[in-house]
Amino acid sequence: AAERERLEEEREAAAKARRRRDPYLDNAKFFLISLVVIGHSLVPTLSAHSSRSLYLYIYVFHMPLFVIISGYLSRNFWNSNAKTNKLVDTFLVPYVIVEVGYALLRVALGEKWSLTIMDPAWLNWYLLALLLWRLSTPVWKRMRHPLLFALAVYLLSGLADLSGDFSIDRFFTLMPFFVLGLCLQPSHFEWLNQLWVKIAAVFVLIGAAGVAIYLAPRVKLGPIYYKNDYATLGLTWWEGMAQRMALLVAALLMSAAVLALIPRRRTWFSDLGTRTLYAYLLHGVPVMIAKKMGWLSFPWMFGPLGVLTISVSGFVLAVILCLPQTRAVFKYLIEPRLTWLYRKPSRPAASQEQQPQQPAVAAASGQGQAQEARR
Repeated sequence: AAERERLEEEREAAAKARRRRDPYLDNAKFFLISLVVIGHSLVPTLSAHSSRSLYLYIYVFHMPLFVIISGYLSRNFWNSNAKTNKLVDTFLVPYVIVEVGYALLRVALGEKWSLTIMDPAWLNWYLLALLLWRLSTPVWKRMRHPLLFALAVYLLSGLADLSGDFSIDRFFTLMPFFVLGLCLQPSHFEWLNQLWVKIAAVFVLIGAAGVAIYLAPRVKLGPIYYKNDYATLGLTWWEGMAQRMALLVAALLMSAAVLALIPRRRTWFSDLGTRTLYAYLLHGVPVMIAKKMGWLSFPWMFGPLGVLTISVSGFVLAVILCLPQTRAVFKYLIEPRLTWLYRKPSRPAASQEQQPQQPAVAAASGQGQAQEARR
């Protein structure tokens, strides 16, 4: 049984080697993880108009687009034993390790010890939310109109004061983006590759920047965190639903615009985009230290020059944390190999083992494995 599992992993690796990885989504993931690092680094200077404007601009779309891509890459998640095992390897185990790590870091920075596994610390919410979304994938794929149902959940969830335990609040409020990703097909991304769409995308992002600059000192930031109920935001039910719909439309327009402009060819950062999990989970350590030490709140940083400095620093940090050397150091924490934890795959029928696979079936199987490998 162990030998069969090893052979299955080798076949997946061979399929990956035979078919070159599509760099498009890797490019998008690296761009987004850079925005995550920059956004978290801007927090100490949010009283400045320039910083608040960029923060608002980033937060409207960067996590929704991350969730859309996660949904797209989860379409065939249950078709692979190795991917199913990663529900524990890449979500639950790293989640606990990161929770403990941040608790120790807070103590080292002079805060009291606090560790609540049920309530994710800071950026750790995404691991649990993605775990729950992927567990719900078979349900969504069985529905006739999953997007309509997810939209209804998105709007109605604002009527309840959802707990942050196990990321339940963001599980519901970001749900339509994940379901949209599940419904997307490669043809939808190809549609975004048209010249007129790219031109329109430039105007959308420029227009969104203007809106962010105008609204930054006039609106509260609560809605862009995609977790607060209407009462907490001081809104009536109809005001809250209208605001959520407006935010959804803005997030989708900006997400589509970004995807239209992301390079589709292989670039210098394509390989970095394959290790965004490391940047996501690890960047909080230097950012927390920098905040605590006051390195992100010098007086000169409360202006355009400070925003530029923080943005460049955040981008460089994202690059460093996505390097293969970073993965080599932290892979046993972030992506542990827990093969001993799982049952061995059942032995296939003798007739299936002895008969050679038909060419058409082999081609389909190879394509499926290559798709799984890219994910």
